[in-house]
Amino acid sequence: MTLPDRPAYTTELGAAWCADSLEWLPSLKDGSVALAMTSPPFALLRQKEYGNKVEDEYLEWLLSFVSALQPKLAEDGSLVIDLGGAYQRGTPTRTLVQWKFLIRAVDDLEYFLAQETYWANPGKLPTPIEWVNKRKIRLKDPVNTVWWLSKTPWPKADTTKVLQPYSDRMKKLLADPAAYYTPKKRPSHHDISAKFTDNGGAIPGHLLTIPNTESNSAYLRACKALDVAAHPARFPEGLPEFFIKLLTDPRDLVIDFFAGSNTTGSVAEPEPRARESGWDRKRVQGHEGHSEKRHQSSRDDHGRHRRSSSGGRSYRASVSSASLDDASQRTIALKADERPRDVGQDREAFANE
Repeated sequence: MTLPDRPAYTTELGAAWCADSLEWLPSLKDGSVALAMTSPPFALLRQKEYGNKVEDEYLEWLLSFVSALQPKLAEDGSLVIDLGGAYQRGTPTRTLVQWKFLIRAVDDLEYFLAQETYWANPGKLPTPIEWVNKRKIRLKDPVNTVWWLSKTPWPKADTTKVLQPYSDRMKKLLADPAAYYTPKKRPSHHDISAKFTDNGGAIPGHLLTIPNTESNSAYLRACKALDVAAHPARFPEGLPEFFIKLLTDPRDLVIDFFAGSNTTGSVAEPEPRARESGWDRKRVQGHEGHSEKRHQSSRDDHGRHRRSSSGGRSYRASVSSASLDDASQRTIALKADERPRDVGQDREAFANE
């Protein structure tokens, strides 16, 4: 597939590209990407309509994209990749594909594991049906691995941007420490004093609980109105929102090379305007539904995208078919706004039947 000379559509803060992601990634400027936030098709045992690969071919296929990305990352840039697990064919035993990917990315491609994180989806269905529902010999699996990888050992990050509200008990402790705590040494030998400081919130753990149960989002309403199929495996907006806040600053470039329904773009630019494009209308038209308000596209006289005066982040994303020779591999590009809108939880519970 030839890389086009112009985007498929533009918004005020960005653009969408119809291209093979393996061709599009090299077109980015070296060292320009602050964050690659993505969720590829998982290594399932059955072929899905959006083009996943079975496990035998999956690892090399996925690593080819991650390898193409590396020179494009800034020195303090990060790759955050959501990978769901799978069962071995015909047996109630799990594959190791997400851990094999991690080891290969670190050992072979020289990424660094900044931190392993996990996404827990309380609304995920209990699958596979055979092992969990029928025979009742395996537990429900609501957690995906989310690897936070970096180009160097020192990726940019700021946890003060993702603080969580204090519990009621912690609020009372901050207001009157003497009434609720007596200084003492714990069995672990940590010596906890009575001095507590209000830092504006609690540092979150690396287990991110984000429900994925939305059934009436703007995206789904738009797909219904246009009579097009919604993407069947969308992650919730809360997931990319968390990492965009944690790992980027205004005017940073954020990319997603498996954009799917462009959930990451919806979070990155809270009120996008997606113009109708000439490529895969079943995907592009549905993207417009991520926001019910529209902006005019922002381009200079030479067709280049202007930087947002509101201090936005540059955002680009790509959607890639699982087939290595599939000409329908696609790339989406948008710019991210500094303050994403409130998140909606949009992804069908999805697993290996």
